[in-house]
Amino acid sequence: MVGISRVCSEQQSSHCNQGFAFHGKLSKRIENGRDIRKREKVEKATKFVERIKKVHKEVGAALKKVQEDMKRQADRERKETKDWKKEDRVLLSTKDLVFKERPVIKLVDQYVGPYTIEEMVPTNAVKL
Repeated sequence: MVGISRVCSEQQSSHCNQGFAFHGKLSKRIENGRDIRKREKVEKATKFVERIKKVHKEVGAALKKVQEDMKRQADRERKETKDWKKEDRVLLSTKDLVFKERPVIKLVDQYVGPYTIEEMVPTNAVKL
C-alpha cells in the first residue's frame, strides 16, 4: 500500500510537471529565468509611482497658483502703514473694542485718544 501511494505521488508530480511544460503554462510564466508575474508587478508599481509623481507636481503647481491668487486678493485690502516712533501721538479705533456703558454702537465714538506711544513691541504692534 505504501509502494502504491509513492508511485502515484511520483506519477502525479511528474504528470504535473509534464502538464506545465507541455501545455505551455510553465513556459509562459518564466522568461529569461525570471517569473513574468513578478516583472509585471514591478512594471505596474513603477508606472503607479511615476503617475503619482506627476499628479504630485500638478497639485503642487495648482496649490502655488491658488496661494498666489489668495495673497494678491488679501493684499488688495492692505495699506502701507506709517512708521511709528516712540513719543508719537495716535488715535485708537474703537471698531474692535467693547464698551459696556454704551449699549448702542451708533453712539460710541469712532476713535479715542490721542495716546502717546511708549514702546514699539514688534514691527506691527505698539505699547500705548
